[in-house]
Amino acid sequence: MANKGVAKWRGYALNLLLLVLVVAGIRFWQQRDMVTGAAPQLQGVTLAGQPYTLPIHPEKPVLVHFWATWCPVCRAEQNSIAAIAQDDPTVITVAMQSGTPEQVAAHMREQGIDFPVLNDPDGSIARAWGVHAVPVSFIIAPDGSVKFVEVGYTTEIGLRIRRWLAGV
Repeated sequence: MANKGVAKWRGYALNLLLLVLVVAGIRFWQQRDMVTGAAPQLQGVTLAGQPYTLPIHPEKPVLVHFWATWCPVCRAEQNSIAAIAQDDPTVITVAMQSGTPEQVAAHMREQGIDFPVLNDPDGSIARAWGVHAVPVSFIIAPDGSVKFVEVGYTTEIGLRIRRWLAGV
């Protein structure tokens, strides 16, 4: 009887290990081309008409968030990004392949969200950062390096903790 219990738990452990390996493999594949080390140049004009340039050495950690109007996971995460941006003006987002500036602005009005957005209609900014899928969040440390990359849905508290850790 004890052997059946051990075999059962061994099976659970093997299944858990397999799940972890699959998730890690998917994450590795999604992040295969994403930038590491020094953050790439990021500049443009936001939808609000404000010029933006990512500082080479920001005073505090910066959240660079890639999203798209057509992405359901991005919609689930957008209120978290808006809350962080409301608390901290260093947040910048990039609307990847989401249409014209007018279309992106209309989407934001419809969704009731407001955060700084650089439009990337052709995906050139995303390519420079190695982004293939959205949402993706990069945390840039004060030394100008990419400290964290998160692909997929990330909680507000998770992003806030990563930003704090990048500044320690």
